[in-house]
Amino acid sequence: MKADVSSKTNGHKHLVLDQGGLDAARKSLDDGAVTPSYGPWRDDVVQLLNDALATELVCVLRYKRHYFTANGVESPAIADEFLVHANEESGHADRIAERIVQLGGEPDFAPSHLLERSHAAYDESTDLQSMVRANLIAERIAVESYRQMIALIGDKDPTTRRMLEDILSDEEEHADELKDWLGH
Repeated sequence: MKADVSSKTNGHKHLVLDQGGLDAARKSLDDGAVTPSYGPWRDDVVQLLNDALATELVCVLRYKRHYFTANGVESPAIADEFLVHANEESGHADRIAERIVQLGGEPDFAPSHLLERSHAAYDESTDLQSMVRANLIAERIAVESYRQMIALIGDKDPTTRRMLEDILSDEEEHADELKDWLGH
């Protein structure tokens, strides 16, 4: 999508769409939403998204384990928060997988690939504070990885960028909530 600023009227530049790009969009209908303007970046974006998908799925598993194994005086409230976060991470994974398919890619849910592609680690802590700390570390890693993905994608794929910005907001909220639990 190469819009141009080539037309001038009374010294004012006008925004003009690239007719060649519009004509190309009429072809290759099997590609769905993926038009030629995605250029060479589509495969890279799909790879970034598959890594993010792995991260979200590992986070779901870690939060679920912590939800079921948390114990101690404060554990019911914190465990409930772990479950909320697990469900939100699962929603993120669904959105990411859906976007991968929209881009003509294949979402990779293979269990054997998850840990090798995930930015965050799985955790088997048994005490509550270690669980909170492990989840806070994972959320901070997610925040940083989403910030980097957003910067890398820039204007190459605005739809994916907006989705990642939305997920980033949730991850920042999770990190703030966990930070509050860390001192309890």
